[in-house]
Amino acid sequence: MDSAELAELGQQLRVDGIRASAAAGSGHPTSSMSAADLMAVLLAHHLHYDFDRPEHPANDRFVLSKGHASPLLYAAYKAAGAIDDEELLTFRKLGSRLEGHPTPRRLPWVETATGSLGLGLPVGVGIALSGKRLEGSGHRVWVLCGDSELAEGSIWEAAEHASYENLDNLTAIVDVNRLGQRGPTRHGHDLDAHARRFRAFGWHTIEIDGHDVDAIDRAYGEARSTLGQPSVILARTLKGKGVADVEDREGLHGKPLEDADAAIEELGGVRDLRVRVHTPDVEGVPRSVPGGRLDLPRWERGEKAATRDAFGKALAALGTARGDVVALDGEVGDSTRTEFFAKEHPERHVECYIAEQQLVAAAVGLAARGWVPYAATFAAFLTRAHDVIRMAAVSGAGINLVGSHAGVSIGQDGPSQMGLEDLAMMRSVHGSTVLYPCDAHQTARLVATMAGLDGVRYLRTSRGDGPLLYGPDEEFPVGGSKVLRSLGQDDRVTIVAAGVTVPEALAAADALDAQGIPVRVVDLYSVKPVDRYTLRRAAEETGCLLTVEDHHPEGGLGDAVLDAFLDGRPVPRLVRLAVTSVPGSASPEEQLHAAGIDAESIAAAVRLLVEQAITP
Repeated sequence: MDSAELAELGQQLRVDGIRASAAAGSGHPTSSMSAADLMAVLLAHHLHYDFDRPEHPANDRFVLSKGHASPLLYAAYKAAGAIDDEELLTFRKLGSRLEGHPTPRRLPWVETATGSLGLGLPVGVGIALSGKRLEGSGHRVWVLCGDSELAEGSIWEAAEHASYENLDNLTAIVDVNRLGQRGPTRHGHDLDAHARRFRAFGWHTIEIDGHDVDAIDRAYGEARSTLGQPSVILARTLKGKGVADVEDREGLHGKPLEDADAAIEELGGVRDLRVRVHTPDVEGVPRSVPGGRLDLPRWERGEKAATRDAFGKALAALGTARGDVVALDGEVGDSTRTEFFAKEHPERHVECYIAEQQLVAAAVGLAARGWVPYAATFAAFLTRAHDVIRMAAVSGAGINLVGSHAGVSIGQDGPSQMGLEDLAMMRSVHGSTVLYPCDAHQTARLVATMAGLDGVRYLRTSRGDGPLLYGPDEEFPVGGSKVLRSLGQDDRVTIVAAGVTVPEALAAADALDAQGIPVRVVDLYSVKPVDRYTLRRAAEETGCLLTVEDHHPEGGLGDAVLDAFLDGRPVPRLVRLAVTSVPGSASPEEQLHAAGIDAESIAAAVRLLVEQAITP
């Protein structure tokens, strides 16, 4: 296309964005109009993508980080022939693929769900990492950002990571339209303010007029030819460009135009230009995933081992058996034990340093390219990345998250290092799987199982050594549990534990048995989904469930157990032992006792329950 045709395509994208929003009665047409010329030039001249084969290994990848500008994206899909005009006008309607913010659950050309601003670029970094380090492909990653989201810290975590990894296959395009939701952005149209920051992070910066199609074309070419560093194109644009009533005006964010017909006429009317998007220059070869025998680590009877050690060794073994497994860590690999994977498979290990949002976002990007990522840090620090995790579930991304140093049992480090909210956080994520193993063999098995699951998977590991409770060949199905002690109908109480509280529950059971009080002990290693059958049977046979968890009572193991009885059946007597205060520094044993979740505390709670049960 020549310059005039590119300008016409930009006008068509504006018009179609207005039409889609008008048909929906909602949307963000003015945010779409500012970036229309940027999209037009990219679509017609620089994007290499086969819309008939979105899985093509040599396709470029496009991420709309400013996801509210979805009318622009869908208008581009129409121009490329991926959707028709009839579908365009279903925007935001029930059952439509064209949601208010795009998601890959609905559309095969969308790489990741966006709309929570500041996440598109971090995920784009993960996709670019895949292309440059793991796939060795020539595809580029283009990320269209808004200037408002440059206030997000996640953007700068991504910027530093991309520069550190020399991702010259990544280009960020910033639509600097000056206006945010409630008014002007922090830096307005000061392109140099943005450029100084990106340059400080090691990016190649290009400043242009975002409505000059020739300047845009040159900028994209410059970005494509830049080697050794990522590029950012900072484009000065006008929100609502082309329509006098809305151009560069405040107070119109997220609103359809009042007079869409007049605006369309001012823009030159409806057009039906079609773009032949360049397909990849090479056919590309689907990535072959070498596989082998999985030899999980084993421990001898009588040994003690920390579940974090078991995780690291199992992950390394899984990486040997499966060439699609990738490990990411937040500069704590010596604690999470991803260092075992890094030593054996350095080419598939990604160090994200202390940037937990980028850690998880990179995992989402890698998952979008077909890898099986395991991202690990302290359980407490994953809370920083909750929004990224939430959006990963919206994307339907398959990622494995591992939180170590969970609970008060880590000991002297104190509450800032203790994951005491992680089970609640991860259980609340849509479609998540939450696992909390209690010994090394159980951990190793669950690490391998996670690789074949869907959605967001979370494994909670512990710092201290613990006893072996299972053999190396024991199976642990997701959604299951293990009854470790029971006398059947004679059991007076069922103790439900997970992780570090399982050995404590067994020790309490020994003490209680010596006093003539038989109890059942259930290892609820699958916190979500929970084993409803075993819990319901225990409730029927023992009449009382006592949950013990190294976690705050809100949202943890106790609530997971309660979920088994929310189908209308009678709820059994349920007593919870959990961490109810802010811990200080003490030894692991002292911490468990102070929290009231050690063997002595469990036994005391059971004795009290039994006495109350027999009191007239």
